[in-house]
Parts: sequence; structure tokens; C-alpha cells
Amino acid sequence: MQMTGHIAPDNLMSLEAYSKWRKAHKAEVIAHRKLRSVQLGEHINLQFESELTIRYQIQEMLRIEKIFEEDGIQDEIEAYAPLVPDGSNWKATMLIEYPDVNERKRELARLIGVEDRMFIEVEGQPRVYAIADEDLDRENEQKTSAVHFVRFELTPAMCAAVKAGAGVKLGCDHTNYPAHLSISPETLASLAGDLK
Repeated sequence: MQMTGHIAPDNLMSLEAYSKWRKAHKAEVIAHRKLRSVQLGEHINLQFESELTIRYQIQEMLRIEKIFEEDGIQDEIEAYAPLVPDGSNWKATMLIEYPDVNERKRELARLIGVEDRMFIEVEGQPRVYAIADEDLDRENEQKTSAVHFVRFELTPAMCAAVKAGAGVKLGCDHTNYPAHLSISPETLASLAGDLK
């Protein structure tokens, strides 16, 4: 899978080519996703996206839905490409995970606004809060969604500090879900690659 910095119909694989590529490379993509996945507390997982994870997602949707017409391909690109980080930010799919349906319903009601209370703190720099759900609002007055899309916009000084090896904390200061942790060096090394 070729990384180009810009996902377009002419740089995606055909269904046939992707089917062959997938057999040989699926384990690598899964390992990459796992490296970029950060569990915050027991119930929130942030999957930091990259061009590779989003290309894979688009190719998977085209494969599963057997989409080969130009309009359908463009629709998938428009749905997922905004999740590719663009040099000054990290973008993540935020999953709120409660296996028990009744507990999930109760907790999603208690966690309204949690997506806006997620933060990144680069060592020696001020805290940056997530910009959540830019495509559409995912909560209502009764509950928040179990899935959110968040963007952490970093200043040039923050980007430089991360690239120079500064530590980074991920956290949440929502009243009903206070948590924070230091992002592991391995994950941080992968995330630093997203920054210009």
C-alpha cells in the first residue's frame, strides 16, 4: 500500500490488487493499529489514525461493499480521509466501551460531553483539548455516543518538542471519568511521525 500524503481514487488499489495485498500485509496493519491504540482507564480507547489505517479502512469498505464505481469510491474517501492527520495534529477514533448493555446505557448518560474533556499535554507545554466530532454532533441531551472522532491540534513548539523526545500525557478531566496516563515511548514514536 503506497503512502502518498493524499488519498485519491487513482492511488487506491483495485479490488483484485487489494485482495492480494491484504493477504500478505493484514498482520502488519493490525500491529500498526495496536501500536497506535491507547487505553485510557477501563472504558475509553483512543485509536490514533494514520494514512495507513485510513487507507486500509477505505480499501476494506470498498472490498466488503464490492464498490468499484467512481462515485462510490469518492464517497468512501470523503467519509474517511478527513481522519488522516495533516502534520500539525493527531486524529483519533474514540471508543467508549462497556460490554454490558445496561451499564453502557447508564454510563453514556453520565458521560455527556466527555469527548470535549479529552486532552493531550506535551511536556513543558500547555494542555490541548480535543476538537470533537467536526463532521456531525454525536450526542444529545440524554446521552453521548459510544464513538467520537477527535482532533488534537498542536502548536509548532509542541510538534518540535514531541519530535525532540518530550513526554506526552493523554487524559480526560470529565467529572465522571477523570483519568490520565503517559503515552508509551513506542506509541509516541509512531505518533511523532505524523508531525511536520
